Order: sequence, then C-alpha cells, then structure tokens
Amino acid sequence: MGKDALHSVVEIIQTSLRILAAVFFVVAGTFHFLKPEPYRQIIPPQFPAPQLLVIISGIAEIAGGIGLLIPSFRRWAGWGLVALLIAVFPANFYMAEHPERFQYSRWLLWGRLPLQVVFLVWVWFVAIRRRSRKDL
Repeated sequence: MGKDALHSVVEIIQTSLRILAAVFFVVAGTFHFLKPEPYRQIIPPQFPAPQLLVIISGIAEIAGGIGLLIPSFRRWAGWGLVALLIAVFPANFYMAEHPERFQYSRWLLWGRLPLQVVFLVWVWFVAIRRRSRKDL
C-alpha cells in the first residue's frame, strides 16, 4: 500500500472515530439532563454542588461532542474533552471504591477505570493529534 493510500485509510478511520466520539459525547451529555440522578449519585461527597457539577459536565460533553465536528473548534474541543475526562475520574474512582452504592459489579467498576485512558487516546487521535511533516 502506497503512502497516499495509507494516509487516506488513516483519514477515513480518524473521521469515522471522530463522528462516533461526537455522537457518544453528545448523547452522554444529554443524559445529564434527561436522567441527572445517577450522575449526582456518583459525585464523591466531598465535592460541592453535585447538581451544578452534573449540569456543567453535561454542557461540556455536549459542547465537546459538537466541537469535534467543527474543524476550527476541533482541537479546542479535544483539549476540553481531555480536561473533562480527567475531571470526572474521581467520580469513576468513587464508584469503584463503593460498589455497594451502585448497581454494578465491583469488577465492572474497577475495569471501567482503564477505559478512561482509552477515551483519552481516542479524543487525542480524533481531535488533537497533528500529522508530522513525514506524514504529508
């Protein structure tokens, strides 16, 4: 496979994964408003204003997802989603530490934590990654 063909395949994969990520984040963010209670419950007790945090994170997910689809906002959206994924990690950790408070198995909750890294790499690949001059 030639360099141009390989570049085209990577672009198709990147575009497809970008659209999938955008849908994922917009849908997830929408659920912060449709069903906010589960999101409020996973916020660690030491964090203030759980309802406000659910609203802010929902808006950030929706805005980030939409931003992934707009070339001039894509990198900003990517960095914003990276910040969001890092910011929500304490909630995911809290769930794993207290599985008795949630309706999921301990293994599922602990297994979910490494997925944050997968999401971070996914967002980096579809929004932040810059091609090197060698790729051009």
